[in-house]
Amino acid sequence: MSNQAVDVEILGKITRVNCPPGQEDSLIQAAKELDDRLKEMAERTKVTNEVKLLTIAALNICYELQNQIKENQQTTEHLAARMEQLSTSLDRVIHQAERETL
Repeated sequence: MSNQAVDVEILGKITRVNCPPGQEDSLIQAAKELDDRLKEMAERTKVTNEVKLLTIAALNICYELQNQIKENQQTTEHLAARMEQLSTSLDRVIHQAERETL
């Protein structure tokens, strides 16, 4: 499948971006979220240099992504440990039931 060109607006500038078919709405939503972040950051920090704004936004997004990855890893580890505990408990109950039926 070939990508489709989609126009997105960020900081008042239109950029054409290639996008896999069926992902256009997600791309447009992501561009809107980025645009909103950049506008809010420009208001809050009074930074007007677009390259600096984009750099700060990219760093913030990477930081958030790293935190989310760590959180997901911790959740996965917690679930794996809990599943192991449940499996051990279930094995114990099954063995107990087997002994009682003999």
